[in-house]
Amino acid sequence: MEARPTRPEEILLERELEREQSYADLLYRRVDELIAQIEKSLDQVQASQHAATHQNRSERDAFMAMYEDRLALLRSVSQAVVFGRLDTDAAERHYIGRIGLFTAQREQLLVDWRAPAAAAYYQATSVNRKGVRLRRHLIGRGREIVALEDDVLDPTLLADGAEADVVLQGEGALLAAVSSQRTGRMGDIVATIQAEQDRIIRSDHRGVMVVQGGPGTGKTAVALHRAAYLLYTHRQRLEHSGVLIVAPTIGFLRYIERVLPSLGESGVVMLTPGDLYPGISAQRHDTPPVARLKGDARMAELLARAVKQRQIVPDEDQRLLIDGTPVTLSRSLLAGARKEARASHKPHNLARAVFVRAALAGLVLQYEQALRSEGVTVVPEDRAGYLEDLRSDPGVRRALNLAWMPYTPDSFLRILLSRPERLQRAAPRSLSRTELHRLVREKDAPWTIEDIPLLDEVAELLGEDDAVQRAEAERQGRRRESDIAYAREVIESFDESGMVRAEDLADQMGRLRDGRSLADRAVTDRTWTYGHVVVDEAQEHSAMMWRCLMRRCPTKSFTVVGDVAQTSSAAGASSWHEMLEPHVEDRLLVEHLSVNYRTPRRIMERAQAVAEAMALPVTEVTSVREGDWDVRIAAGAESTLVPRAVDAVRELDELALGRLAVIAPGALLEELAAALGAVEALGRIGVGSSGIDERVAVMTAQDAKGLEFDGVVLVEPAAIADGGDRSAGDLYVAMTRSTQRLDVVSARDLPPGF
Repeated sequence: MEARPTRPEEILLERELEREQSYADLLYRRVDELIAQIEKSLDQVQASQHAATHQNRSERDAFMAMYEDRLALLRSVSQAVVFGRLDTDAAERHYIGRIGLFTAQREQLLVDWRAPAAAAYYQATSVNRKGVRLRRHLIGRGREIVALEDDVLDPTLLADGAEADVVLQGEGALLAAVSSQRTGRMGDIVATIQAEQDRIIRSDHRGVMVVQGGPGTGKTAVALHRAAYLLYTHRQRLEHSGVLIVAPTIGFLRYIERVLPSLGESGVVMLTPGDLYPGISAQRHDTPPVARLKGDARMAELLARAVKQRQIVPDEDQRLLIDGTPVTLSRSLLAGARKEARASHKPHNLARAVFVRAALAGLVLQYEQALRSEGVTVVPEDRAGYLEDLRSDPGVRRALNLAWMPYTPDSFLRILLSRPERLQRAAPRSLSRTELHRLVREKDAPWTIEDIPLLDEVAELLGEDDAVQRAEAERQGRRRESDIAYAREVIESFDESGMVRAEDLADQMGRLRDGRSLADRAVTDRTWTYGHVVVDEAQEHSAMMWRCLMRRCPTKSFTVVGDVAQTSSAAGASSWHEMLEPHVEDRLLVEHLSVNYRTPRRIMERAQAVAEAMALPVTEVTSVREGDWDVRIAAGAESTLVPRAVDAVRELDELALGRLAVIAPGALLEELAAALGAVEALGRIGVGSSGIDERVAVMTAQDAKGLEFDGVVLVEPAAIADGGDRSAGDLYVAMTRSTQRLDVVSARDLPPGF
């Protein structure tokens, strides 16, 4: 039989736990009621297979999609809906959770963490209480409240004679969260957001906000929570354009993909840099020298010149026969047509129509004159027919195509990169022959990640006819107004849950007519512009990639997160201002995070010492935990390197720390994965960033960017540091992935600072 508490503080804690559990039970009952209610409505809609008209079927399908979305939201929070409580000076009590909850009579039970009323939960301090007397953290395990911790902001609550029920003990919400085992997926931090993070999440800055912070400061979590906050606060503006999240690898996207749904948001478009150009999925990088060159802003000038140079005036006049009548397509006529087309300032493919029209206008005059000289009577009414004769003549068409050929972006870039002479003619003087030679490759070579912004740049220079898209946008706007009015009528007679808005239903009906979700439409449309863009590990992006990203959001509403000390790309950033100010000027705001929630101090101090010894621009951070283990270094012969790494992994696995990573130079990955795979107790071994679902994953430092593990075995750090330009940043990344223990296995001398 379990002993009952006897000390006053234990009795108080038990009573408060029971009180909070009672309220949590009320919230979960409401969640279950809503789930049951929506499931019933969904069953009714699904059963209505007799929908007689297309309009009826559209209504049914729209309701089904809306209900399914809301069910997914409710189920995602159904085991962890509440995490906090606020007691205010106005004698009000607000519970804070992942979504807002109301009774059937619209009385508020739970405040959404993004709502203004919840801001004080994260921002209030003893110096600036914001009207808060007490902030309580509810630490849950599933639906059970297992611990409490109170932040007493009003000291009168602790004064002699005060009757407040204040719990001054607990495991600590923040430390409990950061000390928990990794799951292979990023967990939301909504219950433990700190004041410096919340200020950034709720910022009303409308331009580019850079969140600069060292390892483990929660940059990615802050960016995702800011995306959720903006979707909640500016839904009308963002729900039709969407939010784009750009992250470095597919594995990293898988790592973060569950966070937004748990915060009450879905439908966000998530891409890697290699997927930004529709129809192409680039997986590999160029070598550092080539990557540096392709990322250089001078490539924009080279590409612009290369496109202009495909607008050709031939060396000689051309003699043509139109139905037996000779005409001359002169150089001066083509030069005049080219000048007129360029003066239109339209992209190449769109300006071609201007060029052809101007060239034919000059040529038809010659044709008419030649016909008169042959005795043919020419009247103005015949000119349209003569123009059609010229336009359809194979010789004229060939001559005009050779002078101004239409191109697709991929064909243009493939030809350009395979023709050294074209590159040489197009290159600005600042690019040397040696640099240009690095760009040359086979015409059918696979696309690289560094090619993506070049393709995007060429697509902008070539252009597409957008008349059809403009007309369609106008038509859709008129249709949506009609849909909203109709949806209001349908909801009044059909829906009882109170969770469906007319605007949402109208949007769903529009998507069903189109047959694609917003994400589906956005990822296939290169010209799609988003309402907000989140760029993670942004220090890796080149000047050319930033040109590509800025086109995705002309309003320049960005949340950019990264750490210039962790830059490993040869074309990446060393300064946020140098990289971004050319695009946004005074709309750039750089915020700093200074608290490390991931890496224990014992590990972080060693990593910072190494980074400083390698002259990295380290952002000073303070770890919230001391940690239980010092960095352990095992040196030995090269022949025993892999066996020693396997031994280190086995030892960490026996400690049951949680998920483990082996971070090593790329040349060792295959051998390490094979050796670890032979250890039956370790199970299946993951490889690369996509291997994060396995208990043990082997990867490079670049694969590990943004990820975190309970334990890390770092293999041959000297080889990682010697990997090329900016590889010191790779080593810094590798040393700061662990939340508990870091073991180093080496054969070579360790880098300075160790």
